[in-house]
Amino acid sequence: MIIVGLTGIMGSGKSTVTSLLKHRGLKVIDLDALAKDSLNWKETQNDIKQAFGEEYVIDNRVDVEALRRTVFNKDDNLRRLEAIIHPRVREEVQKRLAAFEKSGVGTVIIDHPLLFETGFHRKMDKIVVVTAKMDIIKERLKKRGMDADDIERRLSFQVPLEQKEKMADYVIDNNGTEDQLKVQVDSLHEKITKWEVNTTCI
Repeated sequence: MIIVGLTGIMGSGKSTVTSLLKHRGLKVIDLDALAKDSLNWKETQNDIKQAFGEEYVIDNRVDVEALRRTVFNKDDNLRRLEAIIHPRVREEVQKRLAAFEKSGVGTVIIDHPLLFETGFHRKMDKIVVVTAKMDIIKERLKKRGMDADDIERRLSFQVPLEQKEKMADYVIDNNGTEDQLKVQVDSLHEKITKWEVNTTCI
């Protein structure tokens, strides 16, 4: 089984690529979704209360907006939250990978927005980066309701796309239309099949 890391900065279109790969039958572990799920876990909530205060967990639900404002306004707070969430998410990923391998799955896609930032890229067999021009990315993020300051602040926590591209085995350029993106995803799917075959033959 090969593990392919898929990443890109906010607004690059990584989630769209992931969705298209799922439709093509590939198994995907979405770490963004796992991180959100982990906020519902009792152990995570207890740690958040201890680290940030009781007011961040109300009726067994994390106040996500309040927590987001806190962590993105101070580097130390973001690192504290990551120290709570990341180990639990990694443990869940390992469980899912083991289950996929046991069932004979040939390739698993790890959709990870912070693949390089967390050092998780070292565990990947191959890495795919979804990229786009920065002005296009910022325009997409504005359409999501984010203001300019918020965009700049959040992007500052991520490794620049240029660096990610240099460490990638495959790059998808998402500056065009959805149809153009689908063509690139088809090419990526073919490439993944070759990677899988080459790994099996070793």
